[in-house]
Formats: sequence, structure tokens, C-alpha cells
Amino acid sequence: MENQKPIEAAEPHSKFIRSFFFWSGIVATIAYRIIFILNIYGQYWVSVAWYIGTAGFVLYFWHRFDISEKKVKLIKYHNLVETVEKCGGIDSDKKKALLYLVETNLTSKERWNSAFIFAASLLALIASAVMDIYNFIR
Repeated sequence: MENQKPIEAAEPHSKFIRSFFFWSGIVATIAYRIIFILNIYGQYWVSVAWYIGTAGFVLYFWHRFDISEKKVKLIKYHNLVETVEKCGGIDSDKKKALLYLVETNLTSKERWNSAFIFAASLLALIASAVMDIYNFIR
């Protein structure tokens, strides 16, 4: 892979960063799920929950897309499918398991699902903010 530039080292984010994105997804999900309850208390609280949920999804799904992209780039850059196939000294079941993990990371549509949810959430957040600001200044 001479024409590809090297990618950053395969090091996970800090525990704080991983926790931040995990909790942004959890909070976003809870915020969306309580909207029907908040509807009893008025549109203001529904809007607050919607903005929190949508912003959380923007963060969470951007992060998921980024992680998926890094996995694919690492697999391609280091020729991991070929490396596992040629690797000796590993029993057949473990080799099949490794191939499954490597190949499914390449072929999974997870990153495109995350990219779509990220983009749709970001567009919805921007559109809603513009409409709310427009309605506020009218």
C-alpha cells in the first residue's frame, strides 16, 4: 500500500473521552425517550429534550463513524486480512474467528449507518435552530 499515507497509531482514546461519547449516546437516547412525558409539561421541555437528544446523537454517531473509519484504514493499511490468512501457528477455529472480525469490519455498513445518522441529526439540529431563531426574531 505504497500510495496510502500512514495512519495514526492504533491507540484507543482516553477513558475520559470514551466515557464522554458513551454517555452522550445514553443521554441522547433518554432525552428522546422522555419527550412523550415532557409533552405533558409543555413545548419548552419537549424542545429542550429534543435539542439535547439531537446534539447527543451528533456527537455519538460522529464518534462511531470516526472509530469505524479508523478500523477500516488500519485493516487496509496493514493488510490484516492477508496477514491473518497467511499466519501460521494459530489453530483453525481461532484463525476463522480472526478472519471474521477483520473481514466484517471491512464489509460492515455500520460506518455508513453512523455517517447517515450523524449527518441527518446535524442537519435537523441546524434547521431547527435556524427556524427557532427566525421565529424568535420575527
